[in-house]
Amino acid sequence: MKLYVTMTSPYARLARIVVHEKGLAGRVEIVAARTRAPGSPYYAVNPSGRVPYLVTGDGVGLEDSQVVCAYLDGLDASPRFHPASDPDWSHRRLEAYGRSLLDGIAVWAREKSRPESERSPTTLAHEGARAPRIADFFEAQVAHPLMQGPLNMAQLVLAVAVDTARLRGMGDLTEGRPKLSAWAARMSELPSMRATAPPK
Repeated sequence: MKLYVTMTSPYARLARIVVHEKGLAGRVEIVAARTRAPGSPYYAVNPSGRVPYLVTGDGVGLEDSQVVCAYLDGLDASPRFHPASDPDWSHRRLEAYGRSLLDGIAVWAREKSRPESERSPTTLAHEGARAPRIADFFEAQVAHPLMQGPLNMAQLVLAVAVDTARLRGMGDLTEGRPKLSAWAARMSELPSMRATAPPK
């Protein structure tokens, strides 16, 4: 199998973490994709040009971090990060909030990377205000048993989102939020978080 990534994509980082945590390094080749480049050979592999993109052993291509992570998690028929049952929707609800945070950070970071004359102040203000609101939500939610129990996708998405905000210059979303800060510090010590940290 081949997993196409960029080392700076937080979404590809989620897939790389699952590869690391599930011990799939011998089965999944990590391939650096050249995205956002006219004429990139990667577009022949994945026409959308997005990462992560997994080409399975059968040659089937899977796009989107949610799909790729779920597929990788289920390869051994013992999913670790996706609960078999979620009767009160807690896992899906918390993962969705974490993805909303990560999506907003990605939009903010992409906007900040544009030349100043091309940036949208409205988009920057909107995403800059949304991230702290969601961080406030998680200040209370990190005490939820799902966020404290065995490692799962809701935890991974939030950890990558908080780390991405810091790395991309949005700021430290744990500042002034002691529960989130302690939780994020614990998550940052995971070997898979360290192994998949984007280059500086």
